[in-house]
Amino acid sequence: MNKKTGILLMILIVPVLVYISLKIFGQNHFSLPRYIPAIDSTTGEIKMAKRLKPRWNESELDTVFQTIPSFSLMDERGKTFTSENLKGKIYVANFFFTRCGTICPKITSQMSRVTDAFIQDKDIHFISLSVDPKYDNPEKLASYAKKFDADTARWTFLTGDKKNIYPLILKGFHVPLADASEYDAAIKNPDETFIHSERLVLVDKSGVIRGFYDGTDKKEVDRLIVEIKVLKTIYSTEN
Repeated sequence: MNKKTGILLMILIVPVLVYISLKIFGQNHFSLPRYIPAIDSTTGEIKMAKRLKPRWNESELDTVFQTIPSFSLMDERGKTFTSENLKGKIYVANFFFTRCGTICPKITSQMSRVTDAFIQDKDIHFISLSVDPKYDNPEKLASYAKKFDADTARWTFLTGDKKNIYPLILKGFHVPLADASEYDAAIKNPDETFIHSERLVLVDKSGVIRGFYDGTDKKEVDRLIVEIKVLKTIYSTEN
């Protein structure tokens, strides 16, 4: 083999070797955890499923994660809004009530800031679920949305039957919630009645929770904004 042939072979072979190395050893530098593993009710163990395309250094089994259950509620226009409206979308959920005078205005203001950060992005939606559905009818939700200048095309305020909303928040979004009036009828102050989470919850396109964030903490909400972008990047690199 002469010198020129050797050089030519190196020119042809090196890019191929680099490509193969990247395919085998390259890693996605963007990652975001999944939360709430699914539990097998018969064994009490975490459910596992077979990976479709495991890499050479990965287990063939992967953890199965819970997804937000299907729901049907009512929005601020009095229209039915279901989980199907969120199909194929990244979304952020928070929990509030219109009579709240403590943390809810702070949370809603921070939620508004997140919606502004993605004002041109139709793949991201925002939902605010009332924990006081008996009082928070669509008219009150609409007034509250207007107060915060909410773009209701992308940010939906939801109410409905308590028997549907409470299990959804507790067992679906996995955040704490209580109506103290159920235990003490003497409690009349709404801010003492409804004990709910200040968390914002990030949900991916498959309905899996990808993050919890303190909606009263600007730095935590900044992290949410960054992690929404990370999640979008993950999806873009998968396509």
